[in-house]
Amino acid sequence: MKGIVKRGLGLAMVGCLAASMLSGCGKTPEPEKLVSSEKQENTGKDEKQKAKADTSKKVDLVFYLMGDAPNDMQAVQDKINERLLEEINATVTFNFTTWTDWQTKYNMILSSGEPCDLIYTANWIDYAKLCKNDAFTPLDELLPEYAPELWETISKDLWAQMKVDGKVYSVPSSKAEYTNVGVKYREDLRKKYSLPVPDSLANIEAYLGGVKEKEPTQGILLPVVNTSAFDYSLSSTMVLQAKYGWVNQAAMYGLAADYNNPSKLFNYWASDAFREDMKMMKRWADKGFWSKSVLSNSNIADAFENGQNVMVIDGENPAKYTGNLPRVEKDHPDWEVGYIPYAEMTGVAFANHATGNGTAIPSSSKNPERAAMALELLYTDQELNRLIQYGIEGSHYTIDENGLYVEGEKYDDYRNEGANTWNLRNPKISLLHRNDVKLNEIFDRLHTIAQKTKYPDANIIAGFIEVPDSYAAERAALSTVMVQYLAPIEAGLVPDVDAAIDTFLQKAEQAGLSKIQKEYTAQWEAYCNEYGYN
Repeated sequence: MKGIVKRGLGLAMVGCLAASMLSGCGKTPEPEKLVSSEKQENTGKDEKQKAKADTSKKVDLVFYLMGDAPNDMQAVQDKINERLLEEINATVTFNFTTWTDWQTKYNMILSSGEPCDLIYTANWIDYAKLCKNDAFTPLDELLPEYAPELWETISKDLWAQMKVDGKVYSVPSSKAEYTNVGVKYREDLRKKYSLPVPDSLANIEAYLGGVKEKEPTQGILLPVVNTSAFDYSLSSTMVLQAKYGWVNQAAMYGLAADYNNPSKLFNYWASDAFREDMKMMKRWADKGFWSKSVLSNSNIADAFENGQNVMVIDGENPAKYTGNLPRVEKDHPDWEVGYIPYAEMTGVAFANHATGNGTAIPSSSKNPERAAMALELLYTDQELNRLIQYGIEGSHYTIDENGLYVEGEKYDDYRNEGANTWNLRNPKISLLHRNDVKLNEIFDRLHTIAQKTKYPDANIIAGFIEVPDSYAAERAALSTVMVQYLAPIEAGLVPDVDAAIDTFLQKAEQAGLSKIQKEYTAQWEAYCNEYGYN
C-alpha cells in the first residue's frame, strides 16, 4: 500500500514496511489510468435511500485516520460537516493516531470502547486478524441498504479481495496502484560529481561515498532505528528488496525467499550473505553515511525534502515520490530528483492488494447506519471527497485551465492527501496532477515487469495470517534479543561484525529462534500450497 506509507528513510526499522510490500495476494487487474473527471453536480443522497434511514436525530461520528493531522484539519472538517448536516444530519470528527506508538494507539481504539464510527484499515495493520477478532462490523448487508451508491462503486473483484471468512469488513480504495518501493536521490549531485547511477547496492554505496567526499558537511542518510519488537531494518528491507525484489514477513524471524519461489524460505540470518550485508552496513556507518547516534534518532519526516539527506533508500513508493516533487520543485528549483524502483534491479513487481487501504466501521460504533451513509458521501460525492483529499479549493489548492491540481498558497497547511486518506481514493472524481503523468509512466514500467514474473501482479504475502500462539513465549524473548543485539549490528555500530553476529545468533537460539522458524515455515508452506505459490 503504501503507505505507504511517514517512516523508513535511510536505515529505518520500519514497522509499516508491509504498507509497501505486504499488500495482497492473488492477481490484481491492470491499474486503471488516472483521469481527470469532468465537473459533476453534487447529487446528494438518493430519495429512496433517505426514506429507509431515520436521520431525524443528529449524530456525531468519529473517524480515525493514521498519522498526524494537517494544520488546517479543523477548517476542512468544518466545511465537510456543513454538507453532512444537510445530507444526513450528522457531523464527523477526524481523529488521528499520530506516528508515535501508532500501533498501540490503533489497537487501543478498537479494544477500549473509545468512541469510533469509522477507521482506516490495512493489511499491514492486521486487517484480517482484526476481522477474525470481531473488531469490525460486516458490511455485506449494511452497505447495500444504507450506502448503495458506494456498494455499486466498488468492483466485485475488489469486494472479493476484502472478504475474510466470506464477509466484507472494509471499503477499499478503488485506485489501483503499485506501492513497490525504490531509491530516491539527488540526481543533480550525481551529475555534478559524475557519480554512478544508484541502480545496484554497489552503485548506491559509490554514489553516497562520492557525495560524502565532495560535500563532507552534507547529510547523507538520516535514518531512524525503531527498536520496537520485530520492526524491519535497512538490512531486512533495502538489502533484501535490492536482492530479491520483495520482503517476506518472515524477515522478522531471519527468513527470506525468492519471489518466484516463495514457498522455499531460507535462513538469512545464518547465511554468509547476511554477514556480508552487515559488513556493508558497518562500512556505510564507518564512512559517515549516518550518525553514530542512529539508535536514538526519532524524527526523519521530510528529511530529504528539507535537504538533510541526499537519498531515501526505503519506503519511497512511486506515489510518494511523485507526490513530493511539487514541494521539491518549489523549495529547491536548482535540484533534480531521480528515482529508481527496486523492481528495475530485481525483475520483481506486483500491484497493490485491495486490503492495502480501506475503511471499516468498528463493532463498537453506536451509529453504523449513519457511519455507512457518511462514508458513502466522503467516498462518492465530488465536493466532499475533494475536501478531505485536497483541502479547500482556492486556499490549499487551485485547478488550472487544464483541469489539473495546483498547490495553493496554504498548501503546506493541507497538502494533497494531507489527512492520510489513502483509503478514500476514488479515481472517478479525483483531480489529475501534472506529476500523475510521471506516476503513470512508473506504473506502466512496473506493470510490464510484473507480467514477466512467475505470479503476475500477485502480492503473495497479504493473504497469509500468521498464528504465533504456539511460539508466543519464544517470540517475546526473541524480540528482546533483537533490540539488544541485532539493532546495533544492522546500524553498523559493532566493532567486530562476525563476533557480534555469533553472539546474536547464540542469544536468539536461546530465546527459541529454531522453534519459531520451524513453526512459522510450516504455516507459510501450508499457505503457499493452498494458493499455488510453490
